[in-house]
Amino acid sequence: MSHLDRQRQGATDTGITRAMPLTFTTLNDILANAADTIIDVRTPAEFAGDHIPGAINLPALSNDQRAEIGTMYVQDSPFKARKRGAAMVARNVADHLDGPLRDKDGGWQPLVYCWRGGQRSGSFASILQQIGWRAETIAGGYQTFRRLVHQYLYETPLPHRIILLDGNTGTGKTALLARLRLQGVQVIDLEGLAHHRGSMLGQMPTPQPSQKAFETALACALVRCDPDQPVIIEAESSKIGRINLPPSLWSVMCAAPRVMISASLDARAAFLANAYADVTADLDDLRQRLQPMRYIKSHATVNAWEDLLDANNLKALAASLMQTHYDSAYDKARDGHVFDLVGHIHAETLDDAGLAKVTNQIAALINPAG
Repeated sequence: MSHLDRQRQGATDTGITRAMPLTFTTLNDILANAADTIIDVRTPAEFAGDHIPGAINLPALSNDQRAEIGTMYVQDSPFKARKRGAAMVARNVADHLDGPLRDKDGGWQPLVYCWRGGQRSGSFASILQQIGWRAETIAGGYQTFRRLVHQYLYETPLPHRIILLDGNTGTGKTALLARLRLQGVQVIDLEGLAHHRGSMLGQMPTPQPSQKAFETALACALVRCDPDQPVIIEAESSKIGRINLPPSLWSVMCAAPRVMISASLDARAAFLANAYADVTADLDDLRQRLQPMRYIKSHATVNAWEDLLDANNLKALAASLMQTHYDSAYDKARDGHVFDLVGHIHAETLDDAGLAKVTNQIAALINPAG
């Protein structure tokens, strides 16, 4: 019987349901919990900043209500604040019972948490328990989860065998990661987690997550990987957009062996023009993204790019960007880095057939026995 099962048994074997918070000591314990639903009862703003993966947000207090209670607690009276807050929580839980929880049957088992595992989650879970559901709470709430994420990424060495997928812009590295994942290879897409392609044109339609939310996604992705099998990660800088990679991962990446991918400029330009379709869909926005390069390259260079943009010659624009900026930037970033080369693969084409061939070659390189 696990420690969580013993805690649960202690909460019910007397015949009286009691709110006994569950204690989690590892990140994997929380991720492997057996609850039917994880309920984050913090405010929508707190939830948006970061939350346990898979949790739903049923706020005990709204953003405005929490601010009001906090002000009342400091400026008026803690007792009045608790009394007012209890009334708000009761009304909000009633709305959740009549709404998202309406169809839950008697066997439903939720796990409830708030910021510190205190009054909000305790009050919410108590109401659910009185109805007859085996609702449980997390000792320490979200702060317990955040501490475990921080410990995993910042306080202990990562046990994984990382292999970097390297290559200049337009060699299809992100597309190759997705194809490798479908073949059962362990992959972590850092740009996908960061919602950014890691370049001046890298902004994606969806905004970047908070640093904490990125770290949650990263830690959960890593903890789910088998440390005895290689994990493929795209070669990146230590910062993706405004997201910083944790030093533990960055140090492992700097020392990791690499698989190098190359392709002709023509093939890369065609691939990039298609892969960045969301960027080229708004030419005015793309034009604005190019403007800072006037102070890095020259006005003449950016003017030439704008001429290609005006002519809607996106493939030629992609080729020029790589020739005059991206390729030299990649070469400079690699200078001074000494790394083991697992292998070098040249892609003849970067269409579906070409990417499929390269994917098979990468898989064979990293797992020759497979």
